[in-house]
Amino acid sequence: MSTIGFLGLGTMGSAMARRLVAAGHDVRVWNRSPAAATPLVEAGATLVDSPGDALEVGLSLSMLADDVAAEGVLDVSAVARARGIHINMASISPAAADRLEALFRASGTDYVAAPVLGRPAVAAEGRLNILVAGPQGTVDEVIPILETLGSRIWRLGERPRVANAVKVAVNYNIIHAIQALGESIAMTERQGVDPALFHELLTSTLFDGVAYRGYGAEIVQQTYDPPGFVMALGFKDLRLAEEVAAESGAALPTAPAIRRVYEIAVADPDLARLDWGAAAEVMRRDLYVPPAEES
Repeated sequence: MSTIGFLGLGTMGSAMARRLVAAGHDVRVWNRSPAAATPLVEAGATLVDSPGDALEVGLSLSMLADDVAAEGVLDVSAVARARGIHINMASISPAAADRLEALFRASGTDYVAAPVLGRPAVAAEGRLNILVAGPQGTVDEVIPILETLGSRIWRLGERPRVANAVKVAVNYNIIHAIQALGESIAMTERQGVDPALFHELLTSTLFDGVAYRGYGAEIVQQTYDPPGFVMALGFKDLRLAEEVAAESGAALPTAPAIRRVYEIAVADPDLARLDWGAAAEVMRRDLYVPPAEES
């Protein structure tokens, strides 16, 4: 078994680190709030004092919230202590992936991007889909670790940023699914149709996919709390999609309208604290106001 450093113990990171501990690895964990590590320490992990302590063990993984968190923790002083291989499993921008790759390379450490598809409950069961990009030999070396965390590993080439761009594109599709569900459920509810029946119609005929089944049920039942993925992170991923598209010259004609939905959602104290599926409530509660109509 391996000694593994793990940085970032939010709900997703904690579930992933626990899988590694359960598989028998010697896991050295770090989190900005040390109290989050207590259950993992009780399960057999070791709490270390700094990011550098987790990075220097030879193989390290991180699951941090966004660009700011990732680059704040994985800074020059911490990465200078890195050894071996670092796997960044967070949903960050391709531009941040480029910066981090260069920083790790300067320390003599191989860098792999491996963002994931799945919620914390899926991570706890080791059923994540993992999007991987990095040097071929390095990826070959870490596949056994990734297979502990995921049911399928999607190899996307040798440029780490590509894995992050693909994750952004996947989340952009989820954003559209939530928006389509919000609009169509709001429309049919106003015709007196039971939203549960409408959702059953969708998922029994043309839209039997994970996003439509899962988020549709969440929207119908309005079970947005506790959040699996908070509204602000959904808005972050929408902005990342716009950045990736602009970088490559791709047009996203629907993005401005959906951005307005998220602006309204994150500004609403009730919706902002909920799961990003609650973006559908902007339409159901008649909160949507186009920018041109603002007073």
